[in-house]
Amino acid sequence: MWEAWALAALAALAWLWFDSMRARERAVAAGERACEREGLQFLDETVECVSLRPVRAANGRLTLERVYRFEFSDNGDNRRAGSISVRGGEVESLTLEPFLLQ
Repeated sequence: MWEAWALAALAALAWLWFDSMRARERAVAAGERACEREGLQFLDETVECVSLRPVRAANGRLTLERVYRFEFSDNGDNRRAGSISVRGGEVESLTLEPFLLQ
């Protein structure tokens, strides 16, 4: 019986890893698009997951919400923070720290 539980736990971990990689890819793409649209530099070409929690989606189903942090620069000499919220595989929100327009 313990083999079935171990296999189920392994399958759940594999699903979590795959789902996390897909959400991360969407967060990176959203960050790159937002920086390009605003004329900013997306630094390090990556995001960092800072939060993972279960939430209810608009349709009432339980899903995972991930919050990613990233950095950008408005003039090439500084680092500013941004965050992206991904809920159920879709980008829910994107915020950028205030910056000066060039």
